[in-house]
Parts: sequence; C-alpha cells; structure tokens
Amino acid sequence: ASAGQIDAAVAAAKKAQKLWANMPWQERVAIMRRAAEAIRARRFELAAVMSLEIGKNRFEALGDAEESADLIDYYADQVQDSDGFRRPLARLSENERTLDVLRPYGVFAVISPFNFPLALSTGMSSAALLAGNTVVFKPSMLSSLTGAKLAQAYDQAGLPAGVFNLLFGSGEKVGDPLIRHGDVDGIAFTGSQAVGMRLMREVAAGGPFAKPLLGELGGKNAAIVTASADLDMAAEGIMRSAFGLQGQKCSACSRAYVDETVLDRFLTLLKAKTEALAIGDPTRKDVYLGPVISEAAAEAFDAAVSEARLDGKIVVGGERLDQEPLDRGNYVAPTVAELPLEHDLFRKELFLPFLSVGLVRSFDEALRQANRSQLGLTGGLFSQDETEIKRFFNEMEAGVLYVNRRSGATTGAWPGVQSFCGWKGSGITGKGGCGPYYVAQFMREQSQTRMV
Repeated sequence: ASAGQIDAAVAAAKKAQKLWANMPWQERVAIMRRAAEAIRARRFELAAVMSLEIGKNRFEALGDAEESADLIDYYADQVQDSDGFRRPLARLSENERTLDVLRPYGVFAVISPFNFPLALSTGMSSAALLAGNTVVFKPSMLSSLTGAKLAQAYDQAGLPAGVFNLLFGSGEKVGDPLIRHGDVDGIAFTGSQAVGMRLMREVAAGGPFAKPLLGELGGKNAAIVTASADLDMAAEGIMRSAFGLQGQKCSACSRAYVDETVLDRFLTLLKAKTEALAIGDPTRKDVYLGPVISEAAAEAFDAAVSEARLDGKIVVGGERLDQEPLDRGNYVAPTVAELPLEHDLFRKELFLPFLSVGLVRSFDEALRQANRSQLGLTGGLFSQDETEIKRFFNEMEAGVLYVNRRSGATTGAWPGVQSFCGWKGSGITGKGGCGPYYVAQFMREQSQTRMV
C-alpha cells in the first residue's frame, strides 16, 4: 500500500467509526456472529489456503479456522453478558444516578503475524470491532491471502463500509506509518518482543499522549519433566508442542528441563516419537510437519544446529531435508539437542522445530531454569507429585500453564478455555486473548452521573 492508500484507509475508518460505535451493541453483535458463521461455513477452504500459504498441516489449519469463529462468538458473548459493558454504580445521594460505561477509542490498527494467519487476525480485529472501534488491518506479507479471506467474511456478514479496512505491505512501508498515523487511536499487535518493544517506545514518544498498545510478543517456553512423570506422556506432549507448525508458534515448547534420573529414558522416547513424524506437503492428510516459512528461517535453523553440534549433542534431526520429494520448499528435520544449561540456545527465541533439553538435579533447579527468561508466555509440567504441581502453578512466571497435557505441553489454548496472556516480555497489558477480559481492553472507561 502507498502512503496515500494508508491515509485513505484510516480516513475511511475514522469516518465510519461514529456510526459503528453508536449502533446498538445488539446489532454489532449480530453482524459479528454472522461473520463467525461465514468463517465456519468456509472453514475447509480457509484451512486449505493456510496450508498452501504458510505450510500449516491440515489438522492445525482447520483448527485455526474453527478457532477464529469461536473467538468471535466468545468475544460477542462478553459484550452481550455485560449489557454492552454498562453497569450502574453506587449513589452518594438519593437523587444521584451514575452509570459506568466502557466506550471505544476510535480507530484501531491491527497488525498480525503469519503463523496463525486467521485466528490471531480475527481475534484482534473482532474484539476491536465488537468494542465499537473501526479497524485498519495489515496482515503479514507471508499470509496476505488469508487476510483477504478474513475481509471477505466480514464483508459477507454485512459490516458497513469503512468499518474494516485492509492494507497489504511490509512492516516498514505500511505497518510503521500506520501505527504512527495521527488518526489511529490504538494498536493491537502480535509479533516479536523486539518489534513490540520498539512500538511501545514509539507510541510513548510519538504524540501528545500515549495510544493504547495491546501486544503479544512471543515466548521461549519451557516444559519440566520430573522424576515422577509419566515419561511417555511427557515425550508425546513435548514433541507435539515443539514441532507443531514446525515450531513456529509463540507458544511452542523450545526448552525442556528433565530430571537426571529419567533423562535417558525420556530422550529415548522423544527420539522415537520425533523420528516417526511424517514430513512433507502439508496438504496431505498424514503429514505433521511442513516446510519452515522461508529460506531465512532455514538458515537460522542451520546456525542453531551448528551451535548445538559445537557445544552439545544432537539427539535427533539436525539436517536440512532437500531430497525428493522435499526438494521444493524449506524443509528441515525436527531437532532435539542436549545442551549445557548456560547455553544461549536456551535463551534465544528461534521460532523453529528445535528443542533444547537440559539435565537438572532437582525440581528447584528446574523451576529456576524455566524462569530464566525475559519472556513468559506458556509453560508445562509433567509430574505426579502434588507438591510440585502446586509450586509450578504458584512459582512459574508465565501466563498460560499446563500440567500433564499429552496433547501439547505448552500449546493449544482455546477461546474461553485457556486465556492467552503473556507475562514479562511476552505481553504488555497483563490480560490476554481468548480470555474474559480481552474485549474490554479495546475500550476506555467513563462514568456518567446525572442528578434527578
């Protein structure tokens, strides 16, 4: 998009905002529920687009589409259950009436990443829209077609002109000018911590007052396996979270801390499960891993493997896969590396199918290591010890915690089932998507007192 197109999109959103905000909340909810139904009706088409566009396997792509529809309905429920975020307050006198209301900010810029190209885009934009804001949406350049499909669903639902506006382009040429635009009143962003922190500084310094910035900023997520763990469950859950979508999830398990008494048995099980994974064309039913998103990602994988070979041991994987039929695409082998606890690969967010495993001698040491990160999105524990489980929930510094979860040690949050809130450098507001407080963040509070 050109500078003129950015201005035009923001102007259209600003023009439409008052009409959209003044529409009875029941009508906004009805329109948005129609958008959810439009997505459900086209979920197989949308899943196919995501598989082709970003390499997400069929099962996860279908889940992405279904989650998108559920997000809209869950956020619509929040508006409905709160009577449009209106509630009476106490009185100081008999002739005083005060209403507390949440009101929209105005125009929200929504900037989404490639990895959940429908769910994250829908989650941020639908919450903003249900709150009464209008939206200017920039999807990742790597998932532009999915972004266009979302716009079609909103159009099919009957959103008025100007309420949802779509821009294509890079972060530098479109995203940055959009968030700096004087008529943009708020920003919702999902991406890396580095970009998120830069946006925070720019938003704070870029005008007469700071705009609200809602951000989910990645993770370096740890799983702990204790001496009492069900090792087959642990290996399955960690494998699924480490290698689903080729490790390209902010919630992916990229670190595992394993008690010394079970480490060898755990690695044997994990190696066998990893070697059994089908790798290839993600549109095929039996495939678990498709290609990583780009050649740059594959080169980052090569660099991580080189570091691991130098300083530790590759347990499984560690190579590019470029023989037929994998010679077209950036295919890499899911990789497990055993490394010393101080190694930098336990700290870097790689966004790759690469799991660093470290030996620990106690649960205390495991917790200390798991919390040694600037990020705090998700975490997992495998243990049969109730004391360890209670301590994990109380002491783990992350917003989404799972215990003994075979389907995914650190991944798999669902709207209304698990809130998705980043702690520390993984988030900004202390309240996350998929949770009961999300929509309210796209609004500001106003008390309205009248004497009667």
